[in-house]
Amino acid sequence: MTTIAYFYDPEVGNFHYGPGHPMKPHRISLTHSLVLRYGLHKKMKLYRPYQATERDMCRFHSDDYIQFLSSVTPQNVQNYTKYLSLYNVGEDCPVFDGMFDFCKMYTGASLEGAAKLNNNQCDIAINWSGGLHHAKKYEASGFCYVNDIVIAILELLKYHPRVLYIDIDIHHGDGVQEAFYLTDRVMTVSFHKYGQYFFPGTGDMYEVGAESGRYYSVNVPLLTGIDDTNYLQVFKPIINSVMEFYRPTVVVLQCGADSLGSDRLGCFNLSIKGHGECVEYVKSFNLPLLVLGGGGYTKRNVARCWTYETAVVLGEQISNEIPYNEYLEYFGPDFLLHPEIFTKQENLNTRQYLDNIKSSVMENLKMLTAAPSVQMQDIPSDLLSLENTEEPDPDVRNSTDDLDKRIEPNNEFYDGDKDNDKENDGYLDV
Repeated sequence: MTTIAYFYDPEVGNFHYGPGHPMKPHRISLTHSLVLRYGLHKKMKLYRPYQATERDMCRFHSDDYIQFLSSVTPQNVQNYTKYLSLYNVGEDCPVFDGMFDFCKMYTGASLEGAAKLNNNQCDIAINWSGGLHHAKKYEASGFCYVNDIVIAILELLKYHPRVLYIDIDIHHGDGVQEAFYLTDRVMTVSFHKYGQYFFPGTGDMYEVGAESGRYYSVNVPLLTGIDDTNYLQVFKPIINSVMEFYRPTVVVLQCGADSLGSDRLGCFNLSIKGHGECVEYVKSFNLPLLVLGGGGYTKRNVARCWTYETAVVLGEQISNEIPYNEYLEYFGPDFLLHPEIFTKQENLNTRQYLDNIKSSVMENLKMLTAAPSVQMQDIPSDLLSLENTEEPDPDVRNSTDDLDKRIEPNNEFYDGDKDNDKENDGYLDV
């Protein structure tokens, strides 16, 4: 029987980026409410997650950047004006009340999910608050401050020779790709809108990785208006080939819901069922799986999507009629899990365009002679102490003893001579 670990901090939905900002952490509260009302929590192990420390975050991010994030507040921001542009903090990534606490929560949940997968305490881990894929080593980007995905993957690499990262957010998973661009230990596969100055402007098909990582970055640039049929015609064969050629031992799946039709910032036509079919397909390979959130800016549809995908992961059928819950008014006027999507964008993805992308990706995958192997070595100490086999109380935070037992891991990112002047641009050497 598949064991699912689900991470949720009751505080995570209370943070607010500011008036008018499209990123709404409140969508996590809406999602959790539906998960409970559908009774899905009864089939999973629920955890109130660990909160990441500055040390955890500095496994990828630079010390000075994390120091800045932990110090700046709306009250003292005027003392940090010269650092705001340096760290790309401002309009897209504002300083808001509790910003660093928010980072600790969503990053800690992804990190604990990775640790539980490493220790065979679950088969699939879900953290809908995570998946913030744009954050870079030295700066914030695209509503993302700390890259929980990179930090979780670094934890997985202690036990897994090959990690596969799949990203179905409408935006390119640039922060994760950049971090692992030079290594064959992680393959990054991103399906995203590309062109017409769409953020972040990266993710061309010809970005394939470099040095040891050549051909281990896979990009699938799509055009406005792609629908379920077209998306799945590209997604399934590419993922199948990636599995065949790369043979990952664990998968991280970023389920950004801004690729749904009628998203506030998106321009695709995916339905919740179509989006969920990608999750179902990845799950069908029966590999350890870390499922994360990401983008998604029409709150009611994000909650519908991630609730449905929780059910998909569990293999449960749930009713199309949304059960009574404290946020019911958000889901009117139809109160359905799978509403009609009316604001259709014209589908600019021609058959020829998609076939060309597919064949180019397949040709690149053939350049991989074999799945890379890793020399055996001592496993670094676990970031999280999971030796206690008793079921943790989800409402009790880690004790001081637990915190004292944590040992700083050996850093795995590149920190050689080149790094002094940032020439490696945050690439990790793993």
